[in-house]
Amino acid sequence: MGNKRKVSLFSQMAPYIKSYRAAFLLAVVFTVISSSITVIGPDKLKEITDAITEGLAGQLDLDKIGRIAMTLALMYGAGAVISYTASFIVTTIIQKFSQKMRNAIADKINVLPLRYFDSHPQGDTLSRVTNDVDLMTQSLNQSLVSLVAAVVLLFGSIFMMIRTNGVLAATAIGSVFIGFILVIFIMSKTQPFFTRQQDNMAKVNGYVEEIYTGHNVVTSYSAVDQTKETFNQLNQNLYTSMWKSQFFSGIMMPMMQFIGNFGYVMVCIVGATLAINGDITMGTIVAFMTYVRIFSQPLSQIAQAVTQLQSARAAMGRVFEFLDEKEMSDEGAKERQLTAVKGDVAFKDVFFGYSKDKVIIHDFSAAAQAGQKIAIVGPTGAGKTTIVNLLMKFYDIDRGSITIDGIDINQMKREEVHDAFAMVLQDTWLFEGTVKENLIYNQENITDDQVVAAAKSVGVHHFIMTLPQGYDTMLDDSVSLSVGQKQLMTIARALLKDAPLLILDEATSSVDTRTEELIQQAMDKLMEGRTSFVIAHRLSTIRNADLILVMKDGNIIEQGNHDQLMSAGGFYADLYNSQFQAS
Repeated sequence: MGNKRKVSLFSQMAPYIKSYRAAFLLAVVFTVISSSITVIGPDKLKEITDAITEGLAGQLDLDKIGRIAMTLALMYGAGAVISYTASFIVTTIIQKFSQKMRNAIADKINVLPLRYFDSHPQGDTLSRVTNDVDLMTQSLNQSLVSLVAAVVLLFGSIFMMIRTNGVLAATAIGSVFIGFILVIFIMSKTQPFFTRQQDNMAKVNGYVEEIYTGHNVVTSYSAVDQTKETFNQLNQNLYTSMWKSQFFSGIMMPMMQFIGNFGYVMVCIVGATLAINGDITMGTIVAFMTYVRIFSQPLSQIAQAVTQLQSARAAMGRVFEFLDEKEMSDEGAKERQLTAVKGDVAFKDVFFGYSKDKVIIHDFSAAAQAGQKIAIVGPTGAGKTTIVNLLMKFYDIDRGSITIDGIDINQMKREEVHDAFAMVLQDTWLFEGTVKENLIYNQENITDDQVVAAAKSVGVHHFIMTLPQGYDTMLDDSVSLSVGQKQLMTIARALLKDAPLLILDEATSSVDTRTEELIQQAMDKLMEGRTSFVIAHRLSTIRNADLILVMKDGNIIEQGNHDQLMSAGGFYADLYNSQFQAS
């Protein structure tokens, strides 16, 4: 896990909003102007009230009242326009910021080592990319403008109240001060609830993604009740943390409304006493009634904004934790090593462990000549797939070397190594798109004839032609494909890449025996001239391999071709006979 950043929210945002500082400063200036107009407004109301009060005892000065009213209307109109402009600017900045964050996440995913994805639930990663970014954006959008405006209104209203009347100012400020301190105390204690809420949401997402992916297995093992029980527990944890965070979030507004109303009452009582004694005018009381509203309103807004910022901080903490994960080493300075790949591959004294204290590949050495078919067999956990991961540079070896045409792959960029291989895994992957788009995937200058030829080679052409639009059929939830059909398409995709090196990791494990034979015949023909690495549990598929590496506990215990290994009567012969003794 990456180190969590112990810095402020705005410090975390700084690199991503650097180019928007001028626009944000302009929005702040507009917000200050708009809030200042709001604060000055009650002073004009005081003038109107005093003019009307004086007029009741004599003659109303309608021109004076009209001028003040027009000035006040213009001020409020200009304030509304300026406030809208500030909100528009900040909203634009936040959406741009959100866009940058998503781009940063997308870039980060491309430079994270396979180790990260092997050690983190997919649901947790997806929650960081989607839920956390959305919550962060929404919370910032709802809090930044209101927070700036609330701060200006708060200090502006305090200044104007003191300027208007010190006694009433002390009354208004004192009546809400204790409540405000209580709000600050509560907010300081609630941050863990928001963090826990996001963590629990990620756990729910991860579990749901996991169970839905394996829904058939869950049903076939009658584990529905068990999974429901686990989900209910996770859901209850989410409910509890979310209830607590939202309870404290929701209690702030009514609390501040009570404090504001209490301030109204105190100003009325004290103001009435002062007015009766002739110390203040009626206009002063009217102005203060408005000031109390303005004063209590920013307190509510600040409390609400702090709550939103807590949600944003919790979400952003998880996003930045993801962005802080250790990346693969930078290979930008490396130059292309091979203009054309011949296909000689060699492992020499390779040691590797997924953790430093547990080595699983011990002094592995093997050589494959160009055009050879190399089979890797052995019991589950022997390290077969690990060898492929090392060959593809998905993981870096601890000691030793792996070479392609005599060049150490550590001197090559990962992209160069990946370009040299076509790969078919046991787990199939098709994206939402046409059949042809899935087969061509990221390859250029592929003709329709080549697509059809590859499909025919693996025996999937007939099935594709039975689809409504053939190769132009859109693969989505409406098209039902068997696991074997999906695997055939991924094999055809690998054939279209036409790479000099080929990796088949249990590529035929999901198809029936007859289809397996057809695929094997096509593979044998198409692998001519290519160095091929085949991991197989079905030993019938690798009898014609040029070299068979028999692995156990991370070591090569036997190697040779099929006939040699059968004649030796060792581990391979026992493994082979155990599969075919009943046939």
